[in-house]
Amino acid sequence: MKRETMYVRTGVLIAAALLLGTGFLFAAGQAESPAAEGNVEISIAYPVAVDAPIADILQKYADEFQAENPEVTITPVFSGGYTDVKTAIQTSIEGGGNAPALAVMLATDLYDLVNAGYVTAMDELLAAMPDGDAYIDDFLPAFMGNSYYEGKTYSLPFQRSAVVLYYNADLFREEGIALPTDWDSFAQAAAALTVRKNGQVTRWGLEYSSDWPYWLFQPLAIGNGKNIVGDETTVYFNAPEVVEALQYYIDLSRVYKAMPEGVQASWGTSTGNFAAGKTAMIMHSSGSMTNLLGSSDFEVGVMGMPGTVKPYASVPGGGNLYITSGLSDAEEQAAFDFAVFLTDPEREAEFSKATGYIVPRYSAAETKTMQDYFADVPQALDAMKALEYAEKELALQNLGEVRGIFHKYLQSAINGEMSAQEAMDTAQNLADKALEDFR
Repeated sequence: MKRETMYVRTGVLIAAALLLGTGFLFAAGQAESPAAEGNVEISIAYPVAVDAPIADILQKYADEFQAENPEVTITPVFSGGYTDVKTAIQTSIEGGGNAPALAVMLATDLYDLVNAGYVTAMDELLAAMPDGDAYIDDFLPAFMGNSYYEGKTYSLPFQRSAVVLYYNADLFREEGIALPTDWDSFAQAAAALTVRKNGQVTRWGLEYSSDWPYWLFQPLAIGNGKNIVGDETTVYFNAPEVVEALQYYIDLSRVYKAMPEGVQASWGTSTGNFAAGKTAMIMHSSGSMTNLLGSSDFEVGVMGMPGTVKPYASVPGGGNLYITSGLSDAEEQAAFDFAVFLTDPEREAEFSKATGYIVPRYSAAETKTMQDYFADVPQALDAMKALEYAEKELALQNLGEVRGIFHKYLQSAINGEMSAQEAMDTAQNLADKALEDFR
């Protein structure tokens, strides 16, 4: 849920804030007190749209960085969500104000941000690091997939999640059902776990939200051997594997009777239904794990989506660290140094424990902090393992229009208004037209 508020911590100076419509404005007055010669003052824009104490954590990290680097002042600025941060950056740069030097925005915003000139590549800064190549290679490939544009690195994974399948492990044991390993066993399990009394469903075997469908749908297509997106101007909406995945989704309700028919507007309600035992399995974000573990009185299992070509599949989500354009060399270096500081393995492990986000670096997963956490919460390790067969999230040129096309026709098929083939053929044709000018 977006919070229509701005969190202000000690030392945080916000010159102006406009929430409705235009987001936050970072304008003149951001540094009213002249910095001492040689000092650098920058801010980081950060979305606060989850229940975790992210604002407190980021302020703590800013304080620690400043203690180690007294010549740099870090000002965290907290907004409602990813869209608010992106709008703030746009409004500030286009209005001639002082935009935050560093910002956490959606990994999929990459092409829009680069094309608009809002962010700058990090390659020269990475090359200047003594171990820049090793640093980048330490990030999970599934998370780095949305960081590159035309051979350049524009962002660093930080606040990342993945699509996972949550299942009621107690029900599987009680019913003597083996964990699914492919589409057939998944559908059979979902059907067997659906309970009806007097013609009314008292427990669904599965809730699989399709009100914001591309993200949750992608693991079905990926697991069947074809992602819906290729390079920055290519989509595969009507590839046979994708059409088959869509038909399978439809069959889960119409043939197997394992979930509600039609578009499921259940992103905000399925977690509550799952925790209450009203649903046996849900597809959702790994970012919901901490809440589900705390609110469920049964063992919660976590795994990737069973596939056909791939045993399990997932797709990453969440936000990356971007450096904005128009900075001085000193500001750009300070922003990069703070980004590297934030992605320190131990810091990433601490952040993951506190928030439920997946650690984006192998070395972070190998810290004692994270290993102890995995031992206590094995579901966190299961969520990370789900990324083994993950592919990149839908991100390409003209993302807003292309994504809207996919959503419209995917939902048309789900609602029975068009066949899966007809819907995806139409979506492919319209998406190709929307991408023509970028090819």
